[in-house]
Amino acid sequence: MAQDSQGAGNPSPHPLGVAEAAQPYSVEAGAGSEADSTSPHYRQLNLARLQTQGMVVHDGGRTSVAEDFRIIKRPLLRNARASGAEAIRHGNLIVVTSALPGEGKTYCAVNLAMSIAMEMDMTVLLVDADVARPSVLKVLGLPPEPGLMDVLLDEQVAMSDVILKTNIPALSILPAGRSNRHATELLASRAMSRLLSEIASRYADRIVVFDSPPLLITSEAHALVGQMGQVVMVVEAETTTQHAVKEALRQIEACEHIHLIYNKTRAFPGNDYYGYGDYD
Repeated sequence: MAQDSQGAGNPSPHPLGVAEAAQPYSVEAGAGSEADSTSPHYRQLNLARLQTQGMVVHDGGRTSVAEDFRIIKRPLLRNARASGAEAIRHGNLIVVTSALPGEGKTYCAVNLAMSIAMEMDMTVLLVDADVARPSVLKVLGLPPEPGLMDVLLDEQVAMSDVILKTNIPALSILPAGRSNRHATELLASRAMSRLLSEIASRYADRIVVFDSPPLLITSEAHALVGQMGQVVMVVEAETTTQHAVKEALRQIEACEHIHLIYNKTRAFPGNDYYGYGDYD
């Protein structure tokens, strides 16, 4: 397997947590175009609040978190842009997961999306695919909204109806939407495969970051991870057991591009940071 790893900061002591389609799966109004603040799909993010919570924000200065996620995103973007013999199928679809809950995957997914949105020639769609326990909107200070599950459950709901644009022009959000007891089957369905192919191929400059459920707790994660081009697995330092990490990696060993973020390690007293690396 080809994979990567480096470092990122987390000042917060409690992390806040990657083909042709039928008409209902149209994503024409997705990430990429300039946000219209008068649109019913526009949401204003409180960037000052996010910065105080240790998140990467535009114009937030050269913080340790921002610098670390600049390092983390680079090999992911390189893989996403690869062409010819090095091209990765769905390389622009990046899922962020973990072995267990509470390891910081949502924090990492949001920061990764925020950092990618700073690229000069990229747009990013942040998808909350942790449909059993969605938290992306909560982290961003937004109320629950219709989203991914609503598109999969109702043919009359289009992606353009549920994608939220933000005051960060290059960042859009797809919420998890309503909960459903058949979430695993929906995420593994042909409808989801068509939707992912549509999202992956519609815009050449779009990166899609999925916040996934933990691998060892839910079956939804496996249905999702198997359809992604790149996997980022967050591991909490000094908490997650080696057995849990190995078991999680074993379950996704068919994925060729797995990256690890070693979360909440300490470089020296009082300075938290992330370690990022490839897994072979």
